Amino acid sequence: NRLQANITNNNYTDPNNLMFTDIIILGMDKQPTNFTVVLSSSATSISNVAYNVSSKVVKISDLKGLVLGQEFSIEWKLPVSDLEKFNCYPEGAAVSEERCRLRGCLWEYTTVPDVPTCYYDTIPRYAASNIQYLPTGITTDLAHLGAPESARAAPASGSLSAAISFLQLSVIYHTENMLQFKIFDSTNKRYEVPVTLNTPPSPVGSPEDRLYDVRIQNNPFGIQIRRKSSSTVIWDSQLPGFTFNDMFLSISTRLPSQYIYGFGETEHTAFRRNINWTTWGMFARDEPPAYKKNSYGVHPYYMALEEDGSAHGVLLLNSNAMDVSFQPTPALTYRTTGGILDFYMVLGPTPELVTQQYTELIGRPAMTPYWALGFQLSRYGYQNDTEISQLYKAMMAAQIPYDVQHVDIDYMDRKLDFTLSPSFQNLGLLIEQMKNGSMRFILILDPAISGNETQYRPFTRGQDNNVFIKWPNSNDIVWGKVWPELPNVNVDTSLDHETQVKLYRAYVAFPDFLRNSTAAWWKMEIKELYANSEESEKSLKFDGLWLDMNEPSNFVDGSVRGCSDGILNDPPYMPYLESRDRGLSSKTLCMESEQVLPDGSRVRHYDVHSLYGWAQARPTYEAVQEVTGQRGVIITRSTFPSSGRWGGHWLGDNMAAWDQLRKSIIGMMEFSLFGIPYTGADICGFFGNAEYEMCVRWMQLGAFYPFSRNHNTIGTRRQDPVAWNSTFEMFSRKVLQTRYTLLPYLYTLMHKAHVEGSTVVRPLLHEFTNDNKTWDIDCQFMLGPALLISPVLESNTFETRAYFPRGRWYDYSTESGSVSTGEWKILGAPLDHINLHIRGGYILPWQEPAMNTHAR
Repeated sequence: NRLQANITNNNYTDPNNLMFTDIIILGMDKQPTNFTVVLSSSATSISNVAYNVSSKVVKISDLKGLVLGQEFSIEWKLPVSDLEKFNCYPEGAAVSEERCRLRGCLWEYTTVPDVPTCYYDTIPRYAASNIQYLPTGITTDLAHLGAPESARAAPASGSLSAAISFLQLSVIYHTENMLQFKIFDSTNKRYEVPVTLNTPPSPVGSPEDRLYDVRIQNNPFGIQIRRKSSSTVIWDSQLPGFTFNDMFLSISTRLPSQYIYGFGETEHTAFRRNINWTTWGMFARDEPPAYKKNSYGVHPYYMALEEDGSAHGVLLLNSNAMDVSFQPTPALTYRTTGGILDFYMVLGPTPELVTQQYTELIGRPAMTPYWALGFQLSRYGYQNDTEISQLYKAMMAAQIPYDVQHVDIDYMDRKLDFTLSPSFQNLGLLIEQMKNGSMRFILILDPAISGNETQYRPFTRGQDNNVFIKWPNSNDIVWGKVWPELPNVNVDTSLDHETQVKLYRAYVAFPDFLRNSTAAWWKMEIKELYANSEESEKSLKFDGLWLDMNEPSNFVDGSVRGCSDGILNDPPYMPYLESRDRGLSSKTLCMESEQVLPDGSRVRHYDVHSLYGWAQARPTYEAVQEVTGQRGVIITRSTFPSSGRWGGHWLGDNMAAWDQLRKSIIGMMEFSLFGIPYTGADICGFFGNAEYEMCVRWMQLGAFYPFSRNHNTIGTRRQDPVAWNSTFEMFSRKVLQTRYTLLPYLYTLMHKAHVEGSTVVRPLLHEFTNDNKTWDIDCQFMLGPALLISPVLESNTFETRAYFPRGRWYDYSTESGSVSTGEWKILGAPLDHINLHIRGGYILPWQEPAMNTHAR
C-alpha cells in the first residue's frame, strides 16, 4: 500500500521547478484511507483524495512541496470490513500469520467471534476472456493468472491441491425461469454427477420473457445474475477466493437478503438459515439428527427470499463432500472436494413456484398410494410375529385407525437380507391374515450382504453377477461389517457395540447400485422375498419396502482391512463434517473403492458416496411395483436431489425429546423444498423412553405428517397408542379420526405434488409471502393452501401462541370463524386437543373416518 518515487540521478535539479501536484492511481480495487506523504523522513496527511468505485481509480490533488528530483512516497491503508472478509484458511482455527501469508492471503487479528483472521486478498486468480454473449447463453474462457503452459498448475506452497489452469464457463438459458451456469476443466474431463435432470434439449422461450439477465464480470472474474423485474442482483460471485483446484473448489456469492432456506440433511434449530458466520457440512452419513452434524442425505439446494418477497432457488449439482458457509454480508461460500461447479437457478417468482420449477428440473415426486397416508406402526425389537399379531388385535379392539405395519430387521435370520428368522416363521401367514383385514405391510431391507455363508444365494448370485463394490484394479470385494451376524454364534448383547462388531458381525459386501447388473440382481432378490419360489409358505407379500443404512453405513471405518489411499480418505481440505478429525471413510467405505456407472466408466467412491441411497431407490421402487402389481411405496434414509421420484423419507433416528417435535416441522418443510413431500419423523422418538405427555403431543402433531409412523428402538419402552392407558388411546383415536376425515384432502395434495410439484407440508411464507412475519415462522405449518396446524411443542403447556395471516379462519373443532388482520393469538390447547384452522375461501374434500383407508 505504497507509491514510492526513487531518485536515479542524485544531482538533478529541475530548472523549471516542476512539482507533482496531482497523482492518479489506477486499479485500486478497494477504497483506500489514511493517505500520507513521506518527504525527508517527515509524514504529512493528505486530504484531497477522491476514489471512484466503478473505475477503481484514486485521484490525489493539490499536493504541495513534491519537487521533481526529490525522493518521496505516498502511503495508504486498505481497511477491510469484517463483512467483506472471506475465509482463506477454512481448515481450522489453528492458522498462523505465517501460514496465512504463505497462502498469499491477508492477516488481521480480531477479537470478534467467528470473523476470519486470515482472509482472501482481492487480487484476481482467474481472468475471463473470449466472452461470448449468445442468444441461448454465454461462453467464457478462464485462465489461472500466472499459470504455466500445462493445464494443471503445480500446488503452490500452502495451497489445497493443484490449481486447474484453464477453465470454461457455460451459461445456458434453459427456460424463461431457469438457467444453468457451469464451470469446468476445459482440458481434462473431470467427474460429473450422473443424475439426469429434466432440461430441454435446447433453450426454450423468448429473450424478452426471461426473468433474468446475466453478465460476466472480470478483474476479478464473477457471474452476476439480476432479476429483470426488480433489478435485484440475486447472484454475484465477483468476490475474493474463487478457487478451482483438483481437490478443492470454492466460490462465493453475495445474497439478496438474509432469508435463506434449505441445505441438508442437517438438523436445524430454525427453518431460516442462521447467516451469522455459520458453516454446514454435507456428506451422507449414518448420523442421528443433531445440531451441526451432517446426516443421512445430501441436498446442496437453497431457496432465497428477496427484499420484495420474490423467491428463487439454487442447486449445486455436486456429490463430493462439501460445506457451505454463511456470513452476514450477506454472502454464501461453497467449498467442495471434487467434481465441477454446476449450478441451476429457478426464478419463481413465488416460493411455491420455485418448488414447482425445482421439481420440474429434478423430477416430480412419486404418487403415494392412498393406503400409505394411513397411520403406521413400527418398532425395532419385536420378539416374534405373535407380538405383532397381538398389537394388531389391541389396536382393533381400541378402535384406533391404523393402516400399515412395519417390520424391522427382527424378521430376518441373523439380520441377513432376504431371510426369515425362526421367531417369525409365521410372518407370511400373519401378513395374509392382516391383509384380509385391509392392512398393509412394509418390510425393511439393508444394502449390506453377508459373505460369511455357505448357502446364501443373494451373495452367491451377487458374485455371479459382479454386483459388489471392489477395490480399484482388483477383483477383491471391499469387505465391511454392518448388522448381519456370523453363523453359529450366540450374541452377548450386554457387550458394548464395538466388541459385538468384532466378535459377532459377519463380513459384508456392498452392492454397487450404479451398475446395471446390480439393479437386475436386486430386483430378482426382492421378487424371491415376495414369492419364495422354493418355500412358498415363507413368502412375504409386502406392499412397500423401507431402505435403511444406505449412506452406506459401515460399522468399521473404511473396510475390515482399513484404507490405503490417504489423500482420498483425508483430503487436503476436510469439510466441516462430523468425521472431520477421522476422515471421509469414518462409518462408511474407503474412498478409493471403485464403482461402475451404467456406461461402464469407473468412478471412485470418493465422488459418488452421497449417491448411494439415491441409486438404490429407483430399482427398489420399480421392484415393488413389478412384484406387487400395484403402485407401492418405498421410504429411504439416504437421499439426493431427485430421490423423491421414487420414494419418501423419514427424518431418521431422532430422540424421544420435546425439542424434536419442533425440529420435525423444520425437517418436513425442508424436505418439501427438496421435492420429497412424503416425509415425517418417528412419532414419540426413536431413541430413549418416551414420556406420556410428550407422546400425546407428538401423536397429535404426527397425525398431520404425510408419512405418519410411530417407531422406536429396541430396549426402550413401548410407545404405540395401546401401550399406555385408555386415556391415551382416546387421545390417539380422536386425532387419528381427524386425520382420516381429512385424508381425501391430503391425498389431493399428494397428487398435486406428483403432477405439479407443489408442496404438501407448506411453510406459511409460501402462502403469505407478502406478510414478512411469516418468513420466520416454523412452529406452525400448513397442509397445502388451506389447513393451518398450530401444535403444542413444550411440556406442561395447555395453550399455544399462533399466528394468523390476514384473512378469515375457521376453527376446525368448533366450526366458528373470525377475520384476522395478521396477528398473533393465544389459543387454548388442553391435552386432548391440537389446534387446526381452515382458511376461508377453500373447499376441503373429506369423509367419514374409518379404521383404515379401505373400510367404508
